[in-house]
Amino acid sequence: MSLTLRPLTRAEHLAFVAERPSVSHMQVPSWGDVKPDWRAESLGWFEADGRLVGAGLVLLRPLPKVKRYLAYLPEGPVIDWGAPGLERWLEPMLAHLKGRGAFSVKMGPPVVARRWSPEAVKAAIADPGAHRLSDVPATSCGPGLDLAERLRRMGWRQTGSGGEEGFAAGQPRYVCQVPLGDRSLEDVHRGLNQQWRRNIKKAEKAGVKIVRGGPEDLPAFYGLYTETAERDRFIPRPLPYFQRMWAALTAEDPDRMRLYLAHHDGDVLAAATMLIVGRHVWYSYGASTSRKREVQPNNAMQWRMMCDAHELGADVYDFRGIADTLEESDHLLGLLRFKVGAGGEAVEYVGEWDFPLNRLLHKAFDIYMARR
Repeated sequence: MSLTLRPLTRAEHLAFVAERPSVSHMQVPSWGDVKPDWRAESLGWFEADGRLVGAGLVLLRPLPKVKRYLAYLPEGPVIDWGAPGLERWLEPMLAHLKGRGAFSVKMGPPVVARRWSPEAVKAAIADPGAHRLSDVPATSCGPGLDLAERLRRMGWRQTGSGGEEGFAAGQPRYVCQVPLGDRSLEDVHRGLNQQWRRNIKKAEKAGVKIVRGGPEDLPAFYGLYTETAERDRFIPRPLPYFQRMWAALTAEDPDRMRLYLAHHDGDVLAAATMLIVGRHVWYSYGASTSRKREVQPNNAMQWRMMCDAHELGADVYDFRGIADTLEESDHLLGLLRFKVGAGGEAVEYVGEWDFPLNRLLHKAFDIYMARR
């Protein structure tokens, strides 16, 4: 039996999300309000009896000078990815989006392919023969490896080279997650490595205070964020982006987005945003100054965020993107060490996939993006 696909109201979409333990923060209706350059639409999959069984937030980006769109479902859609007849889910979606003027569809199934325990990652970093996480046997495998084969057979193409660069366009394929479900806070603390525990104590002794902020504190966060961007050589988003993000997400749910700041003797040394959907909590954006690094504000702030996530009943504290590099010469290895040191598992998702509906326009868009 085929599924029926139709647009959802915001209320229908939110009700569907509320029934699930984990849905990406990029698959809630308010995420469309964060992205004004895209046209957002909520889609729903219905069984013959009228039951809503799947949902997805689609962002439509116009191709310059042509009334055709790239349709993007970041970390979605939220459907039964293990279903035997995946075509009955994806074919109605492709037909609907083609009718909307899409020349290509990009999606990121929220399905895990492989996991590496903190111990496995630590051993891999110490192994001179290992250059990437993908070279190292996984601690466990998920359904993503099978899903990748099924998508290829249906004509979907994996985006790029699989995300080995870690922070390429689109969403990260490799992330770091600290499991919290069924663990006491003492268990989580024991999962921190020695350096983390030492730094948290050092921050406490130095008098670092972690406080929750509000929208009025976003400029303070932004000052640290631009300093971080300059130091780490990335292009920062503008302040209005974060103000819009706060307004949109907290209008949908007052606790969808939080801001944390690390204070020391009148200075704000670090700040971070945290996002919450169901029992999944994400560390979203982080920022810090190079001053007073010896008082370890970042470890203290992250530990407070992990404690708060645990108090919320979260199953996972998600550190978001990591690169899968194990090379000492790569500056991103330090980020992997920091996140895994908090007891985080390295997790590989199935990645992002494209379906060209118009091959000529799809290729033209690829060329346009490569030249930007």
